[in-house]
Amino acid sequence: RNKPQLTLYKLKKLEDREVDLADFFPRSARDPEEMWAELSAVIEGVANEHLKALLSKIAADPDIAARLQLAPAAKTLHHAFLGGLLEHILSLCRLAKLVVQNYTGIDIDLLIAGVILHHLGKIHELSYARSFNYTSEGQLLGHMMIELEIVHRKVSEIPGFPRPLQTLIEHLIISHHGQYEFGSPKLPMFPEALMLHYLDDMDSKIQGMQSILERDATIEGNWTGYLAQLGRPLLKVRKFLDETGEASEARSLNQAPEGGDGASDYAASPGSGDESP
Repeated sequence: RNKPQLTLYKLKKLEDREVDLADFFPRSARDPEEMWAELSAVIEGVANEHLKALLSKIAADPDIAARLQLAPAAKTLHHAFLGGLLEHILSLCRLAKLVVQNYTGIDIDLLIAGVILHHLGKIHELSYARSFNYTSEGQLLGHMMIELEIVHRKVSEIPGFPRPLQTLIEHLIISHHGQYEFGSPKLPMFPEALMLHYLDDMDSKIQGMQSILERDATIEGNWTGYLAQLGRPLLKVRKFLDETGEASEARSLNQAPEGGDGASDYAASPGSGDESP
């Protein structure tokens, strides 16, 4: 039915100690240490001393660091692979630095802090020991509540951290889903919060689409199946352009003037060679 098929000839039960279960999970194409070095450079570049102290203290926590280099960003929708959360955060950091060039008055340090913290709770919300799933803590609290708890704990370790700045960070976390119906307790109420929401939404959806199209590339047809999570099928653009281009060329060849050999006459006709993509 135009889908990959797997035939099993033999099964053997193995003990957990005989295998590394991580070998059976999809993982980021990027090296975790390379990504961690990039994140460290981003934090080092934060000019606001209070935000830099908070982000540095979080990154220096060995449990957070180990989990953040391994955790997926989601169970299925986007960056659903080992290292996916860190890859998503770094993608947003690069996007943020590009987008702020187009607007005045945006606090890039505050936006970067929101980017790094907005999904940090997923290191505890998601389980990735035997499969990608939700932990009991994740089911009961969700990543936003977990993130707030991490921020509160780390802020308490930084003398003189400004309470208004902490409030802005908390708002970035609880508003990043953007809409009440998407699980956001608050709507974004200042530019950095709105920017975080839209950048997060774009990066998540584009990466999710790319993963689906890559997975579906070997299946015939110009369209994927209907995707409930996106509410639509996806067009395989390159395949569509290739096929429609070939069909257009075939129609043109079939319409060649009588008396010629078709292809050569068409190729020599005025203007005929300038319309291919």
